Amino acid sequence: MKYDYLIVGAGLYGAVFAYEAAGKGKSCLVIDRRDHIAGNIYTKEISGIQVHEYGAHIFHTSDKRIWDYINRFAEFNNYINSPVAVYQNELYNLPFNMNTFSRMWGIRTPQEAKEKIAAQIADLQITEPGNLEEQALSLVGGDVYRKLVKGYTEKQWGRDCTELPAFIIRRLPLRFTYDNNYFNDRYQGIPIGGYTAMIEKMLKNAEVKLGIDYLEHKAEFDAMAERVIYTGQIDRYFDYCEGVLAYRMVRFEHEILDCDNYQGNAVVNYTEREVPYTRIIEHKHFEFGKQQKTVISREYPSEWHQGEEPYYPINDERNNAVYEAYLQYAKKEKNVVFGGRLGEYRYYDMDKVIGRALEAAKRELG
Repeated sequence: MKYDYLIVGAGLYGAVFAYEAAGKGKSCLVIDRRDHIAGNIYTKEISGIQVHEYGAHIFHTSDKRIWDYINRFAEFNNYINSPVAVYQNELYNLPFNMNTFSRMWGIRTPQEAKEKIAAQIADLQITEPGNLEEQALSLVGGDVYRKLVKGYTEKQWGRDCTELPAFIIRRLPLRFTYDNNYFNDRYQGIPIGGYTAMIEKMLKNAEVKLGIDYLEHKAEFDAMAERVIYTGQIDRYFDYCEGVLAYRMVRFEHEILDCDNYQGNAVVNYTEREVPYTRIIEHKHFEFGKQQKTVISREYPSEWHQGEEPYYPINDERNNAVYEAYLQYAKKEKNVVFGGRLGEYRYYDMDKVIGRALEAAKRELG
């Protein structure tokens, strides 16, 4: 055996583990079926702009340990995520805050906003929400739901809100302050120079091979290492023997524009269902760019089919039960560690991915 660890997946989880293993004197081979490192946080320079090829990724955390750790590999700017939403010809701030309510109702004080929302909820008389629509209405009332929740959610899931289960939206945060900062986390920013350069630093002491599908050459690669860190789809690893886990996927349409500023903000959501995309990302604003051109990306949610790129796990009752069945198989794989969004069938923010990878590294490496 040539390596101590074979790491399947050159995304954030695999890169963190590779860095930790190298620090303990372990040899690692990192492979990925894509032709680039960094997984879904991959950034590519276009016209001098770091483009988030798989959608906007803003790093945020309240865990100082994770923040200090990630700052070993990149210098982060002070970007604050403050998206806006477009409904017809109206523009609203997100998350739902006093700027949103003032624009929507012409009010000024938190008390006025609270009374307006409470009155709308009371008029609806929803006591036991039976679907997502009723759940959302019971949380934010009719105006916020109709303009900012309904269409966007229906595009995300590809079906009417009345057909979606209530548990998908457990809460809709309402902020009664004039604060457009989307995240409550203490630490936030974008790595200067992009995420790909950050991952390169993590992988500097590992051997990396790209464009390789591990499961198509499993025996060959298993023979190369003592242990395997697997960050791919857990159901595919076990040849879908307990069924196929479901995902939502996103299609990205990138465009280079011959102007210096297309929309004035990095993230603009389009909440009408009739608009086919959910949002437009203008990447230069993540790093306060001054380039004469700009790059935008439209995001189109869609149904996922087996063999396509999976994005968001659908953690409903059926899929969670299927995952639990695969988890029992995984526990019997003595030389394999399953991790990350696909390996654990769970959506994780980036700081949580790092935390999970560090936990795995501690168990493995001591």
